[in-house]
Amino acid sequence: MALSSYICFNCRNPYGLKTSLRRFSSARRNRDILRPATAPKPTPDIKHIRQNADLYAQNCVDRNYAAHAGHPSKIQQLSEEARQLDHGLKAPRSRIKQLEKTIAKLHIASRQDANTSATGLSPSEELAELKAEAQQLKDDSQAISERRTSCTEEINRLALSLPNLSSPFTPLGHNPSLVQYINFNPNSPPSWTRQDPVELQARSHVTIGTELNLLDFASSATTTGWGWYFLINEGAMLEQALIQYALSVARRRGWKPVAPPSIVYSYIAEACGFQPRDQHNEQQIWSIEQNDRDKNSKPPRSLTGTAEIPLAAMYAGRDINAADLPIKLVGASRCYRAEAGSRGVDTKGLYRVHEFTKVELFGWTDNLDSVQTAVPTSDDMFNELLDIQTEILTALHLPCRVLEMPSGDLGASATRKRDIEALFPSRLRAASGSAAPVDPAIHHLESAWGEVTSASICTDYQSRRLAARVRGGPAKESRFPHTVNGTAMAVPRVLAAILENGWDAERKVVVVPEVLRPWMDGMETIGRS
Repeated sequence: MALSSYICFNCRNPYGLKTSLRRFSSARRNRDILRPATAPKPTPDIKHIRQNADLYAQNCVDRNYAAHAGHPSKIQQLSEEARQLDHGLKAPRSRIKQLEKTIAKLHIASRQDANTSATGLSPSEELAELKAEAQQLKDDSQAISERRTSCTEEINRLALSLPNLSSPFTPLGHNPSLVQYINFNPNSPPSWTRQDPVELQARSHVTIGTELNLLDFASSATTTGWGWYFLINEGAMLEQALIQYALSVARRRGWKPVAPPSIVYSYIAEACGFQPRDQHNEQQIWSIEQNDRDKNSKPPRSLTGTAEIPLAAMYAGRDINAADLPIKLVGASRCYRAEAGSRGVDTKGLYRVHEFTKVELFGWTDNLDSVQTAVPTSDDMFNELLDIQTEILTALHLPCRVLEMPSGDLGASATRKRDIEALFPSRLRAASGSAAPVDPAIHHLESAWGEVTSASICTDYQSRRLAARVRGGPAKESRFPHTVNGTAMAVPRVLAAILENGWDAERKVVVVPEVLRPWMDGMETIGRS
């Protein structure tokens, strides 16, 4: 029964139990979302939320989910109401059982003796009275049961909407902390950083790529619109070289390659923490339009924003043998992002696009600590992801910085996230006094940094929503594994960074990083020289 159709908002059953109904904050319920029969059942940690409501409420504020800060206390209230409803059902259910036994006896008596009973009623009259009482109790019990079901569904909905708890390593607020630099010395930055921002537009990857016939934005504007592009000639080769290089590094470290689908059920994307719209109501992912006939019979599907989603879904609803952990997957796929929001000079070209190729790393590991098992922890796997990212970007000779991202920047699923940003000459513009750089000594470069990779620990946020469990190992009980994910290669942004940082203005060529040359027919430069 839908809550909107339940009209008794303040009624009492014969046992005095109040069954008032609240109008919930959202019309959307898990039971309203069309899911296939094979869909896993999410299991949020209600007990932990209920016992640590203040912690979760503050975490919502810290994570930029202030609108959700009241959910933990509401979960407490609904849990207490559900407990009272459970208790209130005991007496009527017990009475119903007694009545059913008495009614059965009276059925026999009514056929054998028509005399009145000690109550002054005939057996048939007494039978009718008892049936009426039993029916009333059943109706009251049904109303209470429906209310309890509604409470449980709302508890689950509220719990599933909460962001993951932040790691102690995560800085509070909105400013990241600097971890380290890669291929960059802040005391001796590249010579181009002393040029005027206007002059640096000649170093833009859009300008370079267009002049060298590597990028075609005009054709894509005709075929698809803004935010798409053609990679042509050596530009297309460079994309494949980046993919193959990233896969080779990951495979050498034991990550198994996967070619995942680019379309998933929409509930899978949500289970991984990707909502159709984020907390700012900006569109994140694209849903595939359904015809009127399928809307009420087939589960909706979405284009994936990252291979993280289908790679996570590979183990949805499955039990994982502890002996098979860790599971390390690397997948290259096309990705689709709505990328809503403001756009400026720093988002032109390849930096912010709707469709792109990305190589993603995704891992499953046990949730036990290293003392209990020899399996790497999620922290260990997180560090391995960062090592892979560092190796790749170091070999590509891109000047980068590594940031520990703050609580206000984390998505719903991550407990901890590190980003690596590369320097883009074309993004450099006049320094703003309102900026909050992680390194004030190079404040003038703040606008030139742009994210090229990220790595996250999601603890059991995704596995609880995907119903993936670990069985076996040192712990007897089943448990929810931890997941980690990270970018091995975001092709367009890295390609753009290579064009801008590898540009030799005197020779009018782009120097191809040595590690990519085996997949570039051995060419050392791209250009006319």
